[in-house]
Amino acid sequence: MVGIVLASHGGFADGIAESAGMLFGQQEDFAHVILKPEEGPDDIRKKMEDAIASFSDDSEVLFIVDLWGGTPFNQANGLAEGHDKWAIISGMNLPMVVEALTQRMMGLGAHEIATAIVQPAIEGIKTKPESLMPEDEKAEASTVSNAPTEAIPEGTVLGDGHIKLLLARIDSRLLHGQVATGWIPQVKPDRVIVVSDNVAKDELRKSMIRDAAPAGVKAHTVPLAKMEQILKDPRFGNTKALLLFEEPEDVLKMLDRGMKLDTLNVGSMSYQEGDVNANNVLSMNQKDVDTFRELEKRGMKFDVRKVPSDNPGNMDAILNKAQSLLDEKNK
Repeated sequence: MVGIVLASHGGFADGIAESAGMLFGQQEDFAHVILKPEEGPDDIRKKMEDAIASFSDDSEVLFIVDLWGGTPFNQANGLAEGHDKWAIISGMNLPMVVEALTQRMMGLGAHEIATAIVQPAIEGIKTKPESLMPEDEKAEASTVSNAPTEAIPEGTVLGDGHIKLLLARIDSRLLHGQVATGWIPQVKPDRVIVVSDNVAKDELRKSMIRDAAPAGVKAHTVPLAKMEQILKDPRFGNTKALLLFEEPEDVLKMLDRGMKLDTLNVGSMSYQEGDVNANNVLSMNQKDVDTFRELEKRGMKFDVRKVPSDNPGNMDAILNKAQSLLDEKNK
């Protein structure tokens, strides 16, 4: 595994590492070092050396630093001398680090990762309103799309005529960082579809979901009846979709409408009045527990993970705890 060292002036690297941890969970062979105002070049070099020494393998190391030519870069450059498989990249931002961790999961080497993370780092820079972007960048962004430029005639059959459901996930936050930077690179959809009658009526939330989609991926919000139509529409035969649901009840309703699904990823369910905390990210009421049990009766398997790197949780134990807490609450 490639060892990754984040290095910066001040606490920047620490903050980036903390943010990446929220998206990916605890990472091995991943270190962050900072140069404090009272410290000098030898201090940051020693921190880098200690970080590398802690890695399980130092044959390939990637340094991600804040500034080209700054002290962290200069010390990383000195350490990299004589190591042909080490690499350094400057201009550190969170999209860059997220992409580096994603590419490392796929088995890429340090040089390959360095090449792969440049474009996502650039694409992570966006403005709202979009008119504030320089003209060249706006023109380039407008060309990135997997959607057809013209309407496809009704009745057209694309591919095998059936939409590909790569992942279905329950997440009350819907399309957010863990989905955009963890699950989307993992399953590689070309569309994210939020399935919710409530969200489909909320123009603000729909707009936020569209804006949160990473480059090359379209995000849509549809009511349940529209999703039922999509499942039957042969024009979606070449579409690879990641479905997002706010609550398990909508998943059950979609099964009743003909959706075929074997596994449901359970990511997070935020607390609402009347809920109990089944664990640190899943809050449920009695209807939620009953719905999960009904899904279970229908043969549904549950993949309880916030991000791909998490170890799967035990859904049966989670539901038992939630039921126990609800019973105690209702005494």
